[in-house]
Amino acid sequence: MSPEDMRQLYDYNAWANRRAMEAAAALTPEQFTKPLGSSFSSVRDTLAHLYGAEWIWLERFQGRSPAALPDVTQFANLVSLRERWLEQEARLLGFARGLTQADVDRAMEYKTLKFGVYRNSLCQSMQHLVNHGTYHRGQVTTLLRQLGAQPILTDLMHFYRERATAAGA
Repeated sequence: MSPEDMRQLYDYNAWANRRAMEAAAALTPEQFTKPLGSSFSSVRDTLAHLYGAEWIWLERFQGRSPAALPDVTQFANLVSLRERWLEQEARLLGFARGLTQADVDRAMEYKTLKFGVYRNSLCQSMQHLVNHGTYHRGQVTTLLRQLGAQPILTDLMHFYRERATAAGA
């Protein structure tokens, strides 16, 4: 995978995250934190998990291995989560935009929260992070439907189509 491919993948990830937050903005504060019995209890907890995963993986990409994810309860509402997430998004996109082919191909080693030390390419780790986000955004879509809210499409093909339309293709 080239650095340009990775940048496009991370642009997609940011686009999809913003769309998921936009859909969640239609929820009341009670709906945002309502336990619904998914992998993460609520829309808030699922979105906050996505934010936390992006934070911890960027730390790992840069050679650090934090011992814990951020506490999701710090986000009382979507506004506070979005503010922190957009700051994190800027750091993550900045990292992706600075990649060289040597960076993408390099091996990285990191300690996980539960399973020990792993070593794999930065490319694999970065692809994993986007795939992880896609998985959990799908859960957010289901949670939003359970709450009677309208989810927003976040499929990669919709990103490509939107980009092509914007470029006049």
